Amino acid sequence: MTTEPGLSQRGHIWFETLTGGAGVIATGLPSVCVADAALGGAPARFVAVVPDAHNRFPRARTGEVGLDEAWALALHVRRTIAADLDGARRPIIAIVDVSSQAYGRREELLGIHLACAAAADAYASARLAGHPVIALLVGKAMSGAFLAHGYQANRIIALDSPEVMVHAMGKQAAARVTRRSVAELEKLGETIVPMAYDIRSYARLGLLYALISGVNADAPGRTDVERVRAELLRAIADTRAGAPDLASRVASPQARETRAASIEVRRRLAEQWDAA
Repeated sequence: MTTEPGLSQRGHIWFETLTGGAGVIATGLPSVCVADAALGGAPARFVAVVPDAHNRFPRARTGEVGLDEAWALALHVRRTIAADLDGARRPIIAIVDVSSQAYGRREELLGIHLACAAAADAYASARLAGHPVIALLVGKAMSGAFLAHGYQANRIIALDSPEVMVHAMGKQAAARVTRRSVAELEKLGETIVPMAYDIRSYARLGLLYALISGVNADAPGRTDVERVRAELLRAIADTRAGAPDLASRVASPQARETRAASIEVRRRLAEQWDAA
């Protein structure tokens, strides 16, 4: 990994902490970390995207999911599926601290949409094949990067930290699109939950399996790591006991409260689809 001061190290910190540096798989990219390590006495595959200050694509140097990163995610997730076809499906732990998909002329010309779609499809395929896919949000989970790396998980776990944020776009971009100042945008998020960036607001949407508070996200101690491991194991067990779809995201009490209209739309669409 090659980084510069000021770049988020959380993805790499938690990747190293949870794997103990064991079972590292060469990806050919400093920005994509993959390892097989024990979790609760059983094997699991850990995947993270981290900053690379010397990335050959300048737009993918500060933790973005770029062309190389997205295709590498798709490759290693699909290799996990292929390796486990005749045995137990290993959990796949996506450690998430991604600031965006890589925006750039070269990325658009070379098909960043296809690369990110391939990564998302690989994670979805793993989930449907019986792999418990768990996303652990330790930093930013923004835009297409989160869609490509983490959002297709059976269960999403997040650290309760001000730097853990989820949204469709960065604040500056959202302010430009909505023709508001960043301050106005933040104020709007106080009353309209989907407009907010903080992880506690995101939890109110019912999309999280667990929100872990009281953990040092930047320098986790032994107790912090054990708490996160315990939540990962709980999420894995819950996933294995349930269906491989994402229905749990609209079944929680929080979802029923804050996303009642969305749930009703889904119900009516399903009703009309079945009638046809």
